[in-house]
Amino acid sequence: MADSPETFDLVVVGGGIVGAVLAAAGADLGLAIAVVEARPPARTWPPGEADPRVSALNRASQRILARLGVWERIAALGVSPYREMRVWDAVGGGRIHFDSADLGEPDLGHIVENRVVQLALWERLERSETVTLIAPARITDLVLDDERATVTLHDGRHLAARLVVGADGRDSLVRDLVGIATRGGDYDQRAIVALVRPERWHAETAWQRFLPSGPLALLPLADGRCALVWSACEARAEALLALPDAGFCEALSEASELCLGRILEVGPRAAFALRRQHAVSYCGRRLALVGDAAHVLHPLAGQGLNLGLLDAAALAEAIARAHERGRDIGARATLRRYERARRGDNALMLAAMDGFKRLFGNEVPALAAARSLGLAATDRFWPVKGHFMAAALGITGERPPLARP
Repeated sequence: MADSPETFDLVVVGGGIVGAVLAAAGADLGLAIAVVEARPPARTWPPGEADPRVSALNRASQRILARLGVWERIAALGVSPYREMRVWDAVGGGRIHFDSADLGEPDLGHIVENRVVQLALWERLERSETVTLIAPARITDLVLDDERATVTLHDGRHLAARLVVGADGRDSLVRDLVGIATRGGDYDQRAIVALVRPERWHAETAWQRFLPSGPLALLPLADGRCALVWSACEARAEALLALPDAGFCEALSEASELCLGRILEVGPRAAFALRRQHAVSYCGRRLALVGDAAHVLHPLAGQGLNLGLLDAAALAEAIARAHERGRDIGARATLRRYERARRGDNALMLAAMDGFKRLFGNEVPALAAARSLGLAATDRFWPVKGHFMAAALGITGERPPLARP
């Protein structure tokens, strides 16, 4: 029949980084996979042009990408290691400094353009004989029953699968179509992103200053520029976006306390609203959510994509376990295994980032003094500081942090 659905083992809705990682892992199992994506990745871009949409990938994420055979391609397209972090409080003055050498590591992670990671993953998927990339495309309906999941595309095509995964971002249509609610709320802040050129070299260091209106981060890029992520309350964000380039550079120079000298240039600016959001469930009948479709947190620690990649790895592991034992990859038992592996850790990270945001956004003098003392004390107390660094790298549990020389 002309309208009979195309049949797959797995349909991944959302071919961004997290969805593509899951599809690549599933392809390694020999599963028939369809990836539905609204905007396929850019293939080329002008030499020297960088995208302000970047992520800080930690060691755990790097290892996931390396296991899928794409890290070398990502590195060839361009990554920027950062070896240190310097964080300070604008109100209380407390400071903390993280150095990868203290852990015996070559770096604390890499700043990578999102488009670079997505392109490398798509190239990997295109080489797979079991993956069908459907793009540009969007879904319009999703029906789940005990036997299969059926996805309807905008062009009237139908895809049937044993499992559908929503990797379609924080405004997930998959999540909405199946009626999974979320908890959380807006922060009444926007994150301004842009590429900036400072007066001084960034020294392969990520710089972050906590301001009362929101945190400001300058992330090092290989060409000497920095990727800016400046979170500010709505009124402040509107005022900053309305400034001419020269005025914005002046405001940023002042807000960053001239940590890299004056800001000399700024590229096109964009902004997105910030929210805290957590799905009440990560799975349903023949359905799972990963990445931002399952959880959204404040970007102050840059952990959003790292959590999403851990989601994809955990779901792939649960699918592999079921597949190798001849069990249904879309069964509730399979998907509950994934949810148990990830929901608790993600909830803790969401709560921690929410707590940091509220703590550093408070200007009460006594609280400002206390948090600055806490930063200074943590900076001097290696056992605690070392574990923070190991957790940020994603290597907690591998070994205790090394003592500093």
